[in-house]
Amino acid sequence: MGTWIPLAYLLSASLFIVGLKRLSSPRTAVQGNRIASVGMLIAIVTSLLLHEVVGYIGIAIGMLIGSAIGAVVAQRVQMTAMPQMIALLNGLGGGASVLVAAAELHYSNEIGRTVTADISIPTVLGTVIGAVTLTGSFVAFAKLQELMRGNAIVFSGQQALNAALGVAILLLSFVVVGSPTSLFSFWVLMLLSLALGVMLVIPIGGADMPVVISLLNSYSGLAACATGFVIENQGLVISGSLVGASGIILTQIMCRAMNRSLTNVIFGAFGAAASATGGITTAAGGPVKSGSAEDAAAILDAAQSVIIVPGYGLAVAQAQHAVRELGDELLKRGAEVRYAIHPVAGRMPGHMNVLLAEADVPYEMLVEMEEINSSFPRTDVAIVIGANDVTNPAAREDKNSPIYGMPILDVDKARTCMVIKRSMSPGFAGIDNPLYTAERTMMLFGDAKGMAEAIVKAMKDL
Repeated sequence: MGTWIPLAYLLSASLFIVGLKRLSSPRTAVQGNRIASVGMLIAIVTSLLLHEVVGYIGIAIGMLIGSAIGAVVAQRVQMTAMPQMIALLNGLGGGASVLVAAAELHYSNEIGRTVTADISIPTVLGTVIGAVTLTGSFVAFAKLQELMRGNAIVFSGQQALNAALGVAILLLSFVVVGSPTSLFSFWVLMLLSLALGVMLVIPIGGADMPVVISLLNSYSGLAACATGFVIENQGLVISGSLVGASGIILTQIMCRAMNRSLTNVIFGAFGAAASATGGITTAAGGPVKSGSAEDAAAILDAAQSVIIVPGYGLAVAQAQHAVRELGDELLKRGAEVRYAIHPVAGRMPGHMNVLLAEADVPYEMLVEMEEINSSFPRTDVAIVIGANDVTNPAAREDKNSPIYGMPILDVDKARTCMVIKRSMSPGFAGIDNPLYTAERTMMLFGDAKGMAEAIVKAMKDL
């Protein structure tokens, strides 16, 4: 049995890697998820065959309960709630690592087994990273679920407090590594790490949540990897390493998409200034040209090229099927239709890709920002549906704007830009969007799904 266990873990690791590779494209993402799931099944079964496992009843009960919860969540959670669900799952992963590390340390002390540095160091790492992931993810969940204020929460002395927590955690880590029998020091270390997780995430505003989710996902993998060393489980080390590495790579991609550094995201308290000055304004200033579904239909009927730009407002309204119908209607009239995807549109990486794939929008019609931006000046109509900050020209033109330098979709360069939006209110960044008052822009106020359906109906009536 011992010979086959490393080979089984190697097979599961290979399936993880293949699955991750397939997840890089919407066309193969479902297949990649299934391949990775098979790899995880092999890793779990292999772990259960290890001789250290002495009782299967509790494990079986836990698996049944967890599988039932997972099945219900997968069926009932709306796509709009998927970002906060991922944040919650990241937190539970970190919490599991903390529990395993704590149980192993407690058990070793109970039976009088010597805890060497090769065990105590990963125990401390798994505990600190896992605890930060747990509470940090729960704060991210609460912000996304609007259980707490979504913008940056800052107060005087906050960074000094965080620094003090960091120093205390570092000192206690040395104490626990040097004296693993000191369980009191371990519990204090865990509590301070839980507090640090809260303090690190509360000053991060909603506009940066996609980056935070990716980073916390990486943390959960690193915590799992450290815990794998604690319990000497090769499968956990491999899978945790893959999650940690892929998460940090994705985090860097997201930061580049916003033209900001990771330290600026974590410590910049983005959005705090607007709150400190008594709130945000709700209009960009200047005249606003609004229109009806009939006005939009008349313009679109003559358009030869259309680019649709989805955003979080599309997800909230569950408008992906109505937007697909609008795209089909344009195709029937001989128009070229494409969908422009910004890397940070929505509340998590790939949010828009998943929504449009759910509505069976052909993958070849989804075009990334770098590839499609040069097409806007030659496009008859750009239709912005619930996207705010990723289409804000201030990021390109206003050096005083907090989002200056962030790559955006150049929708304002299209011959006509239609913006479907409930109101003139700003997006997650909390700043006005001059696109709404631009000369070429026509605002279509209303629910994204209802407005898309009304435009389709008006086009059919022409």
